[in-house]
Amino acid sequence: LAGAGFRVGWITAGGLDTAPGIGPDAPAPGAAARAADDWDSRIYAVSPGNIEWLTTLGAWAGVAQARVCDVTTMQVSGDDGDARIGFDTRTARKPRLAAICESRNLATGIERALQTCADRVTRIAGRVAELRIGERTASVTLDTGATVRAPLVVAGDGADSSIREFASITVTSHAYEHTAVVANLRCAAPHYGVARQWFFGDSVLALLPMPQDRRSMVRSCADAHARFLLDLSAPALCDEVARVTGGETGAVEPVTGAQGFPLKVQQVDRLVAPRVALVGDAAHTVHPLAGQGMNLGLGDCRELARVLAGRGPQPDLGDIALLQRYQRARAEPIAAMRVATDGLFRLFASDFPGVARMRNLGLGWVDGSTLLKRRLILAAMA
Repeated sequence: LAGAGFRVGWITAGGLDTAPGIGPDAPAPGAAARAADDWDSRIYAVSPGNIEWLTTLGAWAGVAQARVCDVTTMQVSGDDGDARIGFDTRTARKPRLAAICESRNLATGIERALQTCADRVTRIAGRVAELRIGERTASVTLDTGATVRAPLVVAGDGADSSIREFASITVTSHAYEHTAVVANLRCAAPHYGVARQWFFGDSVLALLPMPQDRRSMVRSCADAHARFLLDLSAPALCDEVARVTGGETGAVEPVTGAQGFPLKVQQVDRLVAPRVALVGDAAHTVHPLAGQGMNLGLGDCRELARVLAGRGPQPDLGDIALLQRYQRARAEPIAAMRVATDGLFRLFASDFPGVARMRNLGLGWVDGSTLLKRRLILAAMA
């Protein structure tokens, strides 16, 4: 928005979670970089479409490419030991399916891009304590006592968004009673840019490729099993990963400690209200088994920026009719991702007779359809 000529006030309690020693001018990861324990256990699989958009914003140039790994192949295994589906760059006709990037590395790139438009972005420290909607402006009162006024408030304040609550936007939330356990590992077997995912009944394990044959582990499982995994010593957790993957990883060593993130799906009754627009986790949360949560949020930002920049003669950025253009454009992508991820979770968690055989047959059927596979992967790469 700043690049399009808008004046932006960024209300933030703590800024972006960047890290020293990360950036295009930093040395390649080595002893000096590791001294700061700078490998981030939270990573994103950024889609090619969002990489292109971040490049136009100048943010991708600030990302340390030595710490980014391209995904060239994705392999998904069912829970019968035989069913598989694979996607690759040849099917997609693209040079990469995604790029695995640490959260702090991406934040550093965004921070550097913000510096180029600092004259149009005002950082305002504090948390939102109150929101009032007026005829021409919205008024935000912070916990510091300061008041900020603008024609439009964009709520990017997460799954427990206070702005969403103040705007009286209803959210329906369902806890999966599952937790995503994440950690970075070093595996003896090279990954060759392959992202692997295994379904084990009601749990999912993903190993995503990172530089220097590191891999990012995401194990989504029932809360009780997640607590068991989080209580394991680092070597014991590595042994568990090697066991459940049938030794495909070779010997496994820890790079970062494990962290747990409770999982839930959230759906709002609307993305907009007068002078308010929701983006990211404030607008939706989905199961992480497809790795598309961040991409879905960036898609919100892309579309909202497009609508506001292309508003034509409409002078009021907070006009509900204008904001509804954004809502209409995002309705289908959000719903499709929510239905797909929630449906897959429930399908593989089901213990109804015959369901296991059908879901594994389905994987094999999709794997045999080049056209369908290409449509699926292109949707995820947008």
